[in-house]
This record gives sequence, C-alpha cells and structure tokens, in this order.
Amino acid sequence: MKTLLSIVGKMLYTLMGWSYDALPNYWTDKSVVIGFPHTANMDTVRALTYMKIAKVNVRLLVKAEWFFFPMSLLLKSLGGMPVKRDKTQGFVGSVVAEFNQREALVLALVPEGTRKNVAAIKTGFWYIAKGATVPILCWYLDNQAKRTRWIGKINPGESLEEDLLKIQKLYDNVGFSIPLPPLKD
Repeated sequence: MKTLLSIVGKMLYTLMGWSYDALPNYWTDKSVVIGFPHTANMDTVRALTYMKIAKVNVRLLVKAEWFFFPMSLLLKSLGGMPVKRDKTQGFVGSVVAEFNQREALVLALVPEGTRKNVAAIKTGFWYIAKGATVPILCWYLDNQAKRTRWIGKINPGESLEEDLLKIQKLYDNVGFSIPLPPLKD
C-alpha cells in the first residue's frame, strides 16, 4: 500500500508541477517536523502527499474543527491528529508522552498555526521536541520554485531564544522570514 500511495503521490506532484528533495541524511523516525509557509489548504495537501511519496508515517496536527464526518475519516487515515487550539493546557505534555511511548513518531506541524499572517509563530513545537528529546527538522515549501525542500536540523538546546534564532537563520538562507515572538535580551 505504501508503494502505491508513493506512486500516486509522485503523479500528483508531477501534475501540480512540483518537485521535492529526498529525505535528508539527518532524517530520523522520531522527530518534530516544522514547515513554512502555511498560506493555503493546498500546503497541507502538498505536505501529506510528500510524506506518502517518501513513505513516511507522519502525524499532522490539524485544527479540531476539521474533524467532522466524513472529513475526519480522511484526516485520521492520513495521520491527522486533532488540536483544540483554545485548550493548550496539557497538550505539550500529552504529545511528549506519545513520543515516550513509541519507537517511532514523526510529528509535523506549522508553527504559524493558521493560514493568516501572524505577528509571531507559536513555540509549542520546541517544547514538544525538547520534552521528548527529539530533533526539529525544518522543511520549506518553496512556492516560487515549486519544490519542497529540507533545509536543516536543530537539536533543542537549553534556550528557546537561541534555537529560534538558529531556525530563523535556516529559513533566512532560503529567503523566508519567520515572525519570531519577542526574544529575551
């Protein structure tokens, strides 16, 4: 089934006029994948399609409002994991517990949290990766070149601010500016 979905995904990418990077040499089956930008629902389609091409089982955080019948069946089959954005209490801890219970878990999310322009990204991905002791893999949807790209890996350190600056530099190198939250001096 994975091979069939991979072939279908490759055909879909070709029809869309998109190409993609192979999984990077730093890939690991236990990681948090962050992606930018998130400007349209089609970004999610491209992300899910790529994961099928690469034959990667990924869990994708999707706002809970999208989990209605029959859409919930599709989202769950594609690895969707509902997020109640109004109830953040305990969410990070529950995802860290999922990482601790599994030998493999790739969690993909968009730190912007919405398709709208945001003043600052959300930082829950860092707390999840830090708590689970897994790397953050940075992915970029290069709309201009119509290519999905892997641009780097960050192992969470002791400072959220320092790690956000490292991530920002990775994205700056490909021409994308991340709106960071206010950083401590």
